[in-house]
Amino acid sequence: MTKTRELCKDIRDKIVDLHKAGMGYRTIGKQLGEKATTVGAIIRKWKKFKMMVNLPRSGAPCKISPRGASMIMRKVRDQPRTTRQDLVRIRRHGLKSCSARKVPLLKPAHVLAPLKFVNDYLDDQEEEWEKVIWPDETKIELFGLNSTRRVWRTKKDEYNPKNAIPTVKHGGGNIILWGCFSAKGTGRLHRIEGRMDGAMYREILANNLLPSVRALKMGRGWVFQHDNDPKHTARATKEWLRKKHLKVLEWPSQSPDLNPIENLWRELKVRIAK
Repeated sequence: MTKTRELCKDIRDKIVDLHKAGMGYRTIGKQLGEKATTVGAIIRKWKKFKMMVNLPRSGAPCKISPRGASMIMRKVRDQPRTTRQDLVRIRRHGLKSCSARKVPLLKPAHVLAPLKFVNDYLDDQEEEWEKVIWPDETKIELFGLNSTRRVWRTKKDEYNPKNAIPTVKHGGGNIILWGCFSAKGTGRLHRIEGRMDGAMYREILANNLLPSVRALKMGRGWVFQHDNDPKHTARATKEWLRKKHLKVLEWPSQSPDLNPIENLWRELKVRIAK
């Protein structure tokens, strides 16, 4: 059942005044742009209760017992994809239908690895983390959504250019960036042309990572972090890192959200979206 539109007090007063003047329901409705049934309901309420405001609504009593509510809660927690029809009035208990988030498929070892990583480094001093340089790659959409954007508008301004996000056919393209930063600041930002393989990755490190380390004055004992992408863990890449005498931070698999550069990428994408 759809929710009915409630009339403002001025319209209700006019309906009663016109009725007192001898007008019929249809005539009043045509004059005020309301349905005759609506006019009749207002007048009947006025005749019966001598008022035109909405009466307090008690609502239908809850038909689900506390025990039944507990059973519903358990079912939803165990089976989040339960249909709406199966769970009448579930919103009263703090749950609502949401789109399932897409997350990497994790094995038990992947779940435990980040926890072990955190426990291993939990007691490290802040100065130790200041020695780490954090690099990563990201994709920037030239048009479309790099991040969620919300606007305040009226319904009629839905397509006002300032309230809309411009799009182009086929997405408008994108660029891939490599960047890095540390507690001392941001390093170089490099645009990746074409598909990156292990050789290109090592070239990026040579031409961008090492100059960034010098520019940021990381000093001796700095630590290099990168994830477990196959290009990063290739034998040739490991050999290159060994020859450069780089200390690499051991990184848990399937843990992109642990890298603080993700916050930097998000800030960049939000600004581009504006």
